[in-house]
Amino acid sequence: MNSDNLIIADKSFSSRLIVGTGKYASAAVMVRAHEASGAEMITVAVRRVNIALPGAAGAPRAPKDASLLDYIDTSKYFLLPNTAGCYTADEAIRTARLGREAGLSHWEKLEVIGDERTLFPDTEQLLEATRVLVREGFVVLPYTNDDPIVCRKLEDAGAAAVMPLGAPIGSGLGIQNVNNIRIIREFARVPLIVDAGVGTASDAALAMELGADGVLMNTAIAGAQDPVAMAESMKLAVRAGRLACLAGRIPRKLYANASSPIEGLVGR
Repeated sequence: MNSDNLIIADKSFSSRLIVGTGKYASAAVMVRAHEASGAEMITVAVRRVNIALPGAAGAPRAPKDASLLDYIDTSKYFLLPNTAGCYTADEAIRTARLGREAGLSHWEKLEVIGDERTLFPDTEQLLEATRVLVREGFVVLPYTNDDPIVCRKLEDAGAAAVMPLGAPIGSGLGIQNVNNIRIIREFARVPLIVDAGVGTASDAALAMELGADGVLMNTAIAGAQDPVAMAESMKLAVRAGRLACLAGRIPRKLYANASSPIEGLVGR
């Protein structure tokens, strides 16, 4: 397993768990949870980062203006900006460009939301934004529906990975359409990262057992009664699920199959 790294574009990660930065009770709890998760990639909404663009006043921020980046050691964690809160392709493209110009990254977790209540993606706008950002040199990881056809189109548009939801963002419902994840995995030529809907460790393990290359989560950890303990459990669940996937489960059978066969027993 030492060489079983997650490879996206030109980068290799030993952890297959990606975590977020929202909804924590405090920055201190967030930092401890990140450490416990073992994650190497952390996603942060561009719109939640207090950034100064090149040419802006260079005076230090006042304490009240502290940014999320003040609590993330970028020498230890790879930063994955996201376009959370964007509802059109143009809005998402502008947000991604802003983050890159501010020096965050040319990688982007691309979100284009189509509905305020379900937070389901607008796949038409998502595809458009993916095509534009890929042409501009971004490494695009789009958050999308668990639709095999849309995932294929995103790949064709140049996405470096596909990130289908397991269930609505923050719902904690777990993977609702196991078969779709299996189909996406079967045909995907890029990494598949289950994004959204994980509620507990068993959900993360199932995603990995289905063949996902990684899992991205935020609320399941940040919203837990003990975020640090949940972060560690998610780390272990992702590892266990990956090992189980590689090991190959036994076939499901309708009837019993004795674990201690009677064939060859003396006296029969």
